[in-house]
Amino acid sequence: MRDRFAAFVTERLDRLLRYATALTCDPQLAQDIVQDVLLRAQQRWSRIESMASPDAYVRKMITNEYLSWRRRRASRTIASTHATLDALATPTADPAGPYAERDAMRARIAALPRKQRAAILLRYYEDYPDAQIAEVLGCSAGTVRSHISRALATLRAVHQVTENVR
Repeated sequence: MRDRFAAFVTERLDRLLRYATALTCDPQLAQDIVQDVLLRAQQRWSRIESMASPDAYVRKMITNEYLSWRRRRASRTIASTHATLDALATPTADPAGPYAERDAMRARIAALPRKQRAAILLRYYEDYPDAQIAEVLGCSAGTVRSHISRALATLRAVHQVTENVR
């Protein structure tokens, strides 16, 4: 059993960390969450590995751990260096445009409520259908569509505001 769990972790650790990092927008928090989840999964591995999709189950555990995470203050403290720098000096064109756009989008996604962020991530990063997202988040497919709709509307509105400021 230990060997099978070790093989699972070896195969999927990078992907699980990328998923958790995208979900939390914080690499250190992502590592903490994945570590906690893998410790719990190791204890129950005989049951988890017999499931149809152990990978999906572990990802669901990561999502649930993130959604129930208790240290709210730290989870809301997302680096807002862009706002600080903009207040100090007039922003100039970034030669690394695509990277700056990606970072700006990450900051906008990080500002979304947790369930909306998780729904967006599961839809567009993991390519899950509504039913599977609903299963992971523990809600109905209609609620998933509502979360995604609200998140996209928020992202569009924030994007338009930032475009108008430029």
